[in-house]
Amino acid sequence: MQPKTINSGFFIIFGFMQSVKPETVIKKPVTIVSGALGRSVLADFYLPPHTQSGSLAVLLINDGQDLVRMKFAAILDQLYRSEEMQPVLCIGIHAGPQRKLEYGTAHTPDYRSRGIYAPRYTYFIIRELIPYIKQLFPEFLFTEWAFAGFSLGGLSALDISWAHPHIFRHTAVFSGSLWWRSLDKADPLYRDEVHRLMHNLIHEGKYTAGLKFFFECGTADETEDRNQNGVIDSIDDTKDLIAELMQKGYKENDDIYYLEIPGGTHDPATWAAAMPLFLKWAWGR
Repeated sequence: MQPKTINSGFFIIFGFMQSVKPETVIKKPVTIVSGALGRSVLADFYLPPHTQSGSLAVLLINDGQDLVRMKFAAILDQLYRSEEMQPVLCIGIHAGPQRKLEYGTAHTPDYRSRGIYAPRYTYFIIRELIPYIKQLFPEFLFTEWAFAGFSLGGLSALDISWAHPHIFRHTAVFSGSLWWRSLDKADPLYRDEVHRLMHNLIHEGKYTAGLKFFFECGTADETEDRNQNGVIDSIDDTKDLIAELMQKGYKENDDIYYLEIPGGTHDPATWAAAMPLFLKWAWGR
């Protein structure tokens, strides 16, 4: 797969953009009491302008606390002002104090038992948060749901979307922790094709029409290169997972968008640079 790339000028456009008059209405923070997680969850609601009723898409975003650093509202403002994006209700879900236990793959925790509460987090999203959103906005008909996340939050978003394709249409993974594995890579028995958990879930799963995937990696996301092939692990893991999706029948360009950012790092500035491309890919006018 040939990656799509963006140059450093893109960071300038979206890194320092300020709206003269904000278009996006931010309702924050909303506190949602979760029985599944046994705690309160904070969420920021980014409401599209001039939309009071009717059909609307919803984008859930893990690690929503990072959206302020990404100037996410300004990104939305720019896209709405230029009429490049359809109205979308965006919801940034703040991570809790046990982030590494709640995010991950719900089917199996990793080799250090991280992600052990991922089934509870999945229940929160499907059985608590989505009904709460519908109750909070009865004036809208939510016709499309999407899920995005950064790093480990990206893995979580992908895992939940893959397990619930009847709900989610798009999933976006920025610098995803797709290395998530059942055996330490230092173990002599470790093998990529056996022990990467999300890859196994894709391999054992099945194609669902209409499900689409956006992946972003920066060439400076990390320095690890466990197979010594000259490509950092985050890029290798992402491309290998895309290959698994294509084996299931998903098509490059049609169903899968892979963005590789030269010099991109594992931080909100890089994710902010990639975010407009995802939003326009998923909901461009």
